[in-house]
Amino acid sequence: MRLFTAVYPSAAAGGHLELALAGVGGGARSDPGRGLRWVPPEQRHVTLVFHGEVPDGAVPGYVEALRLALADVPPFGLALAGSGSFGGRTLWVGVAGAVDDLRRAAGLAQDAAVGAAGLPASDRASGRPHLTVARATLRAGDGGRAVAGARGGSRRPRGREPEASPLVPWAQALAVYRGPTWEVDTVHVVASRLGEGRSGGPLHEDVAVVPLAGHDGAEPPVP
Repeated sequence: MRLFTAVYPSAAAGGHLELALAGVGGGARSDPGRGLRWVPPEQRHVTLVFHGEVPDGAVPGYVEALRLALADVPPFGLALAGSGSFGGRTLWVGVAGAVDDLRRAAGLAQDAAVGAAGLPASDRASGRPHLTVARATLRAGDGGRAVAGARGGSRRPRGREPEASPLVPWAQALAVYRGPTWEVDTVHVVASRLGEGRSGGPLHEDVAVVPLAGHDGAEPPVP
């Protein structure tokens, strides 16, 4: 299965962000049109570690190792704040608050995956932790398409410039955004099934929800 480890904003933090996105996204929120996809609110998360494809049988060992690794990590507060765009193709919202604690949790998750379970693990919180809210596919400004290059890359037909991405002004508008603080008290291990979700996007399903120190959260069984 395709796996990642993440934390999720609270319902209040997610709702606050949704109102902000409605303010900058306008009609594109309900009618995104071709080439623009909004991440469903329930799927918005801050990735700690990305694992990629892993054997199903290795997951329970990772979950147990993660549980032990996080047993002494107390809950910490985060807030969604600021925004940016990766190349005009991805709109993201940043994270503020106890970011060092977030990075510590990510490092422990990575160690648990690699050291205890032998799984691949790419730490995604050590650089710029963020939550992705939209993705855009840029096309040539006059409707033309990029064509394959001789070495397997792509090039634009001469005279055609890529169309301006709507994500860039939205990122600028959200640069001063700051949402409410929420307490992170669980870490989620999530299976991502590509193409099985809404509008052909991925379907995310919790494999396990691992509590931090002092939190007794219900969690789904590990298959």
